[in-house]
Amino acid sequence: MAAYNAGEFIARGLDSLARQTHTDIEVICIDDASTDNTPDILDGYAARDCRFHTIHLPENGGQAHARNAGLAVATGEYVCMLDADDWLSPNAIELAVAEFHKCGDTDCVLFDVVMEHGTRSEHYPMPDFTTLPGEEAFRLSLTWRIHGIYMTRAEIHKRYPYDESCRLYSDDNTTRLHYLASRKVGRCGGQYHYLQHGQSATHAVSAKRFDRLRADVSMKKQMETMGVDNEVIAGYESQRWLNLIDAYMFYHCHGKELTPNERAFGMAEMEKAWRDIDRAALPTSLSRKPGHWPMPTWRLFLMQEWAYFTLRDAFGRNR
Repeated sequence: MAAYNAGEFIARGLDSLARQTHTDIEVICIDDASTDNTPDILDGYAARDCRFHTIHLPENGGQAHARNAGLAVATGEYVCMLDADDWLSPNAIELAVAEFHKCGDTDCVLFDVVMEHGTRSEHYPMPDFTTLPGEEAFRLSLTWRIHGIYMTRAEIHKRYPYDESCRLYSDDNTTRLHYLASRKVGRCGGQYHYLQHGQSATHAVSAKRFDRLRADVSMKKQMETMGVDNEVIAGYESQRWLNLIDAYMFYHCHGKELTPNERAFGMAEMEKAWRDIDRAALPTSLSRKPGHWPMPTWRLFLMQEWAYFTLRDAFGRNR
């Protein structure tokens, strides 16, 4: 569990770990240089329960760096992550571990994710399956038809730790690499309660939103290093293209809320992505979609996006 200024809500998640029916666990809590009472809370749990251990980082390095610091000292056979504002059902770890024991070639086990919207809860919808080949799980994760909240073998997680090239979206990369490296990906009935709120970094108006484009570049390089089939990489280019369009929509809708330097940074990251994506690999169903045409030059692409999202503005569709 990586935590930064989470004192207001972290106890719920820590309590859910302390109450797991599978008791042979190691809980590594990483305080990412919090300025509130988070360090005291974590130290209190470590003092009361010998299974809890706290790492205090000297300066804030972001979620990927904090998680890697915990991963480096983890000694368990399996690893899973819990965000500081989320919690697990009492039997979640027990059910996940049972799936590994049931099928020896299962390398990742997905939890049953429950999205918590205050007074309303809903289960994350996924296709019906018991296990999937790792490559198929990877393909489904590109559009998040299956989610990325799971337990994996520690050996795989340590081979592919969190990508620290950007502060946001590195967990997306890591999830997909873990699926690719897996023989089989299974699922269990253990529930992961995922708190939904608009204060998360991925929902905030910030130049960090352009980190997704950097994360995409890093992901493609890692896929090439792993020797992933060219057809799979070509499919990933489609997702990168959609992420680029989404980044421009964010820029179009919120650019005025960013500083001049942030706007320049965002524009530069979008241009790098446009030039790096293999646009010839895009399927015609995507490349011929209005607002998604590759266009022969960067300037023409920008003109297209401005016109497309300005028109959407007129119909109130840029939400």
